[in-house]
Formats: sequence, C-alpha cells, structure tokens
Amino acid sequence: MITKKLLGVLLLACSLASCKKILNIDPEYNLDGQKLNSIQDYEFALTGAYTGFRSTSYYGATNAASNAFVCLPDILSDNLNETGESLGNERVFSRWAYAEDETQIENTWIAGYRIITRANIVENNIDKFASQDQGAVNRIKAQALAIRALAHFDMMRYFVDNYDRNSTVPGVPYMTIFDYEQKPARGTVKDDYDHIVQDLQTAKSLMSSMDHAINSGSSRAYIDANAVNAILARIYLYSNQLDSAIKYATLAINARPLATRTAFPDIWTDASTAEVFWSCIFEAGQGAPGSNVYFPTTNRSEYRPNPTLVASYDAANDVRYISYFKIINTGNPPNPNNPSRRVLSKYLAKAAQLGKPDGVVNFKAFRTGEMYLIRAEASARKGDEVTALADLNTLRAARINGYVPVVLTGTALTDAIEQERRKELICEGHRFFDLKRTTRVVSRANCASFCTLAPSNRAWTWPIPQPEIDANANILPQNPGY
Repeated sequence: MITKKLLGVLLLACSLASCKKILNIDPEYNLDGQKLNSIQDYEFALTGAYTGFRSTSYYGATNAASNAFVCLPDILSDNLNETGESLGNERVFSRWAYAEDETQIENTWIAGYRIITRANIVENNIDKFASQDQGAVNRIKAQALAIRALAHFDMMRYFVDNYDRNSTVPGVPYMTIFDYEQKPARGTVKDDYDHIVQDLQTAKSLMSSMDHAINSGSSRAYIDANAVNAILARIYLYSNQLDSAIKYATLAINARPLATRTAFPDIWTDASTAEVFWSCIFEAGQGAPGSNVYFPTTNRSEYRPNPTLVASYDAANDVRYISYFKIINTGNPPNPNNPSRRVLSKYLAKAAQLGKPDGVVNFKAFRTGEMYLIRAEASARKGDEVTALADLNTLRAARINGYVPVVLTGTALTDAIEQERRKELICEGHRFFDLKRTTRVVSRANCASFCTLAPSNRAWTWPIPQPEIDANANILPQNPGY
C-alpha cells in the first residue's frame, strides 16, 4: 500500500530560510493527526510536508543518486551527457533501462506520497480550530492543499502516459485522506486533474482570507497565491488547456517581473529571490540539488551539459551562460595542470559558501522565466504568434545584453520557443517532460550510444513500483510495456 512504509512517528525538522532561527521540531503524534493539539502543532506539521520536498528522491540528491525533479529529466533526455567520471549511478536512466524493480523509481513514488500523507494530516484535521482562528486555519490549510496538488501532479508526470485533460488512461491514486489500511485504485488522468485543480482553486480562495501573509520580506520559502498561479499555469500547459495556461501565466508574470541581468546570477546563489515564486530551502547536510550531475566537494562531474546545447548560448552576452556553467579543471582539489572541462554550476553553492562550494543551494521550483515560456508556447499553439513572439523577445532581452528582437513565424517560432525552454530551464526538472508531452524524440547530439528514444518507447512512462503492486493489487493495471 502507498502509505505502508510511512508508519510510525513522523519526525519533522524545519530549517527554512525565512525562520529567524532553525527549528528543531520533534513532536510525537498519531499519523492521523489526532494528537495535534494546537494551531502551532499544525504549523509544525505543515513544515514537515515542506521538508519532504528535500528528499533525495525529489528535489534533493547526493552525488550518488536522484534529483528526480531537478536534473534527472535532463539526464533522461538530451541536455546532459554522461562522462568518463560517471560512477554509473544514473545509468539506468540515461540508458532508459529501468524496470518495475528499480529502487530509485520506488523511492520517488514513496517520496511523493510521503509529502501527500503529511499534507493530508494537516488538511484533514485543522478545521477543528476554525472557531479559534479562522485566518490561521485558512493559511495553513491552503498551503497543505497546494502541496498535495503539486505532489500528485509531479507523480503524474512520471507515472502516467497521457497528459491530456480528459484522458481516461490510468492516472495515479489521488489521496485525500490518511488511512494506512486503504488500498486505492488509480482512477483516470481526468480524475487526477479534477482533484488537482479543485485543491489549487480552494487553496487560492482560502489565501484571500488569512491571518497574515504566507511569505514575508523577500522570502519565497512557502507556497503563496502567486506560486499557486504559477503551478496552475504549468499544469494547464501540460493538460493542453491553453487559454487557462495563458491566464495563470499572465497573473504570475504581473506579480513578479523578470530579474534584471544584474540580479539574475544572484538567484542561483540565493543572494536574490528576484522572479522566484517558490524555493525549496536547503541547508548544510541536506541533499543538494544538482549534485548527481556535478558535486563540487569531490569535483566529480558525472554528467556534463551537451556541447551542442552549450554552443547555442551567446557566451559573451547571455547572463545564463555565466550563471549556469563554469570551466573547472579535474582533480580534487582542481589540478591546474590537468585538462579543463565545462560543468553545470547552477547549483554550486549559496553566496556565503562560494569560496568553498558545497553544492547546497535552494531549489527554485517556479520562476517568472518559465511563465513567459508557458505563455509563449500556449499562444503559439493557439495561433497568436504576435504574443508568442513578444514573450520570446522579452525573455531574451532580459537575459542577453544587446539583444536585437527577431521576427519569426510558424515552425521557426515554435522551434525557437522550444530551444529557449532548454536554455532557460536546464536542470530545473523540465526537458524529459517537455519532450514527452509534445510527443517528440530524444535525439542526443555528441552521442556514441543510447542516443535516441522514440515516442513509442515504454521508457517515457515509469512503471508502478513492484512493491506497491505486491502490497496493493487495486493499483493495477501496470503501465504499458512493463
């Protein structure tokens, strides 16, 4: 059963950047939340749901595995090439060789449903305090609903094979209550979207009447109404609801403008939260985003940016080039006499650790740059090439010094938007899913083997983990080809 491995006491730990101090929270309570006896207890439980995103099978990683929603989609596709420094930890993914018993796939499934379980503990029980402080209840419950919706959507991205809004193919189990004895069926993709959108819209409604703002100052440690709009924009693009994708991308863009070229590099060292809607906060000792690609403490680069992709940047003028990549020599410490190589340095370190990078930095889950690309793609697919081109040129002008706007139409325009997504969002958890949702081929440049993945290949959709099937026969059918 989905939650069987989650039995026992949930130990919650908070080290969110917006806290004035690190909170070490170790409350004991029943998994159904019945021993949460105050609104403060629910605040702590909500923190537990947020910390789930730091799992090494979600946004976090070690130098050995995962980053399921950070760099793994780039390893699975054509943005990253395996190097001679690889220890083979992700080879089962870069070679599309996974099966029902793959441990990392099972761990991603568990990580997603652990977050959902924690969100349900908060959402299912907090209304008993509504008469005491409705505003606080609304604020906490809204975030739990948004977290639940996002985690289910992320599970869909890997575990369903059709993203259309009304698809009747099997979805993922949508868990709205906590009961470790339940053995849920999958339902359909349409069912999942019905629940996801309802949860997000309810969250937005609750956020209109809270005791105080969710984020304060420049902090983006929590999911607020602007972040919900960004989540909805992404979901509507996947589900091919183009008008809604445009609507919510526009709401997000209007709330948080693009970063200036001066501020943009500071986003990646957490010196700035410009254009960030929500960051998953990481501190020392918590699995680092991107470390399965380049791990600075060992100077090991298991996957390097594809040379053809790198060559598409304007190295002299594009601020993304200097923000995303560095030339670093081999060895630990780097040996100046050894040949240099280009590594992905997007997640090198926080600003205070740049002198001694440790690979620990916050993961920017939603940014304004993505919103411009969502609106551009949705507009182009609707035939509104004027808006699509304007958004493409606006984003490029924000990133490239001296950029001269271009005039593109038709296939040239849609191809340019696709390429801009690759350049803007490398190792932010998108490329494999972008190819999947548009039914394209993985075609790796500068590749010697395992270079092509056809749209008909089973590997586009991950298998339901075998241990889940063994515990819950209702989860069947298994995904096609497994």
